[in-house]
Amino acid sequence: MLPAFLLRIGHLFRKELLAILKDRSSRVILVMPVLMQSLLFGYAATYDLARVDYALLDQSRGAASTALIARLDGTGVFRRAATLASPEQIAALVNRQDALVVIQIPPDFERRLHAGEEAPIQVIIDARNSNTAGMASGYIASVVSAFNDEWRQRHGGASAPVRVEARAWFNPNLETRWYILPGMIAAISMIQTLLLTALSVAREREQGTFDQLLVTPLSPTEIMIGKALPPVFVGLVQSTIVLLIARLWFGVPMAGSVVTLYIGLAFFTVASVGIGLSISAVSANMQQAMLYTFMLIMPMMLLSGFATPVSNMPEALQIATLANPLRFAIDLVQRVYLEGVGLAAVWHNLIPLFIIAAITLPLAAWLFRHRLA
Repeated sequence: MLPAFLLRIGHLFRKELLAILKDRSSRVILVMPVLMQSLLFGYAATYDLARVDYALLDQSRGAASTALIARLDGTGVFRRAATLASPEQIAALVNRQDALVVIQIPPDFERRLHAGEEAPIQVIIDARNSNTAGMASGYIASVVSAFNDEWRQRHGGASAPVRVEARAWFNPNLETRWYILPGMIAAISMIQTLLLTALSVAREREQGTFDQLLVTPLSPTEIMIGKALPPVFVGLVQSTIVLLIARLWFGVPMAGSVVTLYIGLAFFTVASVGIGLSISAVSANMQQAMLYTFMLIMPMMLLSGFATPVSNMPEALQIATLANPLRFAIDLVQRVYLEGVGLAAVWHNLIPLFIIAAITLPLAAWLFRHRLA
């Protein structure tokens, strides 16, 4: 009995395995997502700071401040992006995101150290990404601690001579929620928008109504527009829900304009719909559409800068992020929400979103016209 049972199971196993492997699209789905996600997690999903751009305002210009900054540069993590001449230059530099950290050393730094007094330095951190800001602050604190140990050995004294005064801009308490929730306004809506759009044509193909739709007086462009508008509406509604939860439930203050925010979200949602329609057009059924969608969602999330900074990724992946609409949407939403910037400061994020939509929407229309299965 047992050998016969095992034989029947073996035949059924062979039949199901052949059914999976004979389908070319199934073979691709079995291998490609695993390879892609393994590589992306290894390279992109890293919380290690590989590079921190900082600006220096050294008003002391003495040997002690030079030695302290040399220690910072010697870590291999910190790269000086600018040397400032006055405090008035700090705000513009941080707003442009040219530097994650600004270190300000006061004029009396050298005198205080030699007098045995506590010598504070000010560290201004761009806290729009609270995780990165916290790690950068920790790195600086460890460098200052090592400098203090060496100073005490050479000059004596029981207390730490250099004290770090950290100021976090745009997120004073380094609350992770302030960083995550604005990003989720774009991220959550993208997931639903992609899925709804990808299933739209695939569902009709599976139910046999797609051919009937093609013989109606509607042109492929009209069909595409008709299928694109509902996911755009749903995506904007979902973004609104997340926005209201962030603002009213969690109390994350919004500094910018709602109009600017929704202009950016509209561009982003249309770009996402273009990608979803292209997926739907090449999918033979709903199962394939769902698999293709989930295969794309994970890389898009990882390469968006939402979890880890884009600057930490290898150069090849940084280039790949330029094709990811979520990267530009998250940057736009967070800057409008936390900084309060206007359209003039984030218009450069709209250009790649427009380009992605201009490529994917005509591509989807062409695929509809040729009825690829």
